[in-house]
Amino acid sequence: MKIKRKQREAFGEHSYWQSYSDMMAALLLIFVLIIAITLAIYKQKTTALDQAKADLAQSQDHLSLTQKELEDALKDLEEYKAAIEQSNKELADSLAELKQAYASAALTKEELDKAYLEIENGRKDLATAQGELTAAQEELDAAKEELGSTRQELENIVGIRVDIIGALQTAFNNSNMSVDAQTGSITFSSDLLFRYNSAALSADSKETLKNIIPTYLDVLLQERFREYIAEIIIEGHTDTDGTYKGNLELSYQRAYSVADFCLDPKNGLSQEKIGELMDLLTVNGRSFSQPIYGKDAAGNPTGKVDMAASRRVEIKFRLKEDEMIEKISEILRGDE
Repeated sequence: MKIKRKQREAFGEHSYWQSYSDMMAALLLIFVLIIAITLAIYKQKTTALDQAKADLAQSQDHLSLTQKELEDALKDLEEYKAAIEQSNKELADSLAELKQAYASAALTKEELDKAYLEIENGRKDLATAQGELTAAQEELDAAKEELGSTRQELENIVGIRVDIIGALQTAFNNSNMSVDAQTGSITFSSDLLFRYNSAALSADSKETLKNIIPTYLDVLLQERFREYIAEIIIEGHTDTDGTYKGNLELSYQRAYSVADFCLDPKNGLSQEKIGELMDLLTVNGRSFSQPIYGKDAAGNPTGKVDMAASRRVEIKFRLKEDEMIEKISEILRGDE
C-alpha cells in the first residue's frame, strides 16, 4: 500500500512540472508571434514612409515648377496693378465722400442718387479701364512682335546689299576696277573714256567698257539678285570749269554714251539681259554738283577740287527696299 501511495505522489508531482513547462512554451511561442507581427508591421510602416518620402520629393519638384509659373504670372499682374490701384483709390475717394454726405445728413435724395450714379459710373469706368489696359497690353505684345519681324526684315535687306557687293568684289577680284565697299558702285575716269569736252567714247575706252560693264551687269541681273534691284543708274559728273548748264549737258551726254554702249548687243550683253536692263536703267547728268576734293599726304581733305577725279562716270544700283531701309532705320533710332 505504501508503495502504491508513493507511486501516486511521484506521478502527481511529475504532472505539475510538465504542465508548467507546456505553459512556458506556449508563452514563448506567443511572444515570438508578437515579435514577428511587430516586425512585419514595422517593415510595412517603413515601406509606407519611404513611399511617402518619394511622393513628398516629387511634390516638392512639382511645387518648385508651379512656384516659377506663379512668379511669371505675378510679373504679368504687376502691369495691371498700378491702374487698378489708381481706380480703387478713386473709388475709395468716392465712397469717402458718400460717407461724409451720410454723416452730415445734408444730401437730398436727388443728390444721393446722383452720388450713387457717380459710384456706378466709376465702377463702369474701372471695368472699362481694365478692359482698355488689357487691350493695350495685347497691342503692345503685337507691336513687339511686329518690331521683331521688322528687325529681321531689315537684317535680310541689309544682307542682300552685302551679298551683292561681295559678289561684285569677287567678280572684279582680278581686275583693275575697284568696287565701292559701301555702295557697290564702279567709277570710270572721264579722261579714260572721252577726249576733252567730248561725249564720244574713244576706241580704247570701248575695249575697257567691254571688259568691265558686262561683268558688272551680269552680277546685278543674275536670278538671286534681280528681284531686289529697283534701278541701275549711269551717272555723269564734270569738274568745276565752265558753266553749270554746259557741264550739265556734257555730263548727261557722257552718261548717255555709256548707256547706249551697254544697250548694244555687240558689246557683251545678251538680248535677254539688255531687255532686263532697259526695265531698270536710268541715265543722269550731275554737272559739277558733286565734285571730289583732294587730300593731303595725311589723307585729310584740302578743300580744293580734284579736277581730274571729279570728271567721272559712275555706274551704281538702288535696291527696291532702300527707302524702307531708311524709314526703318529712323524708327529703330527713335528719330522723328
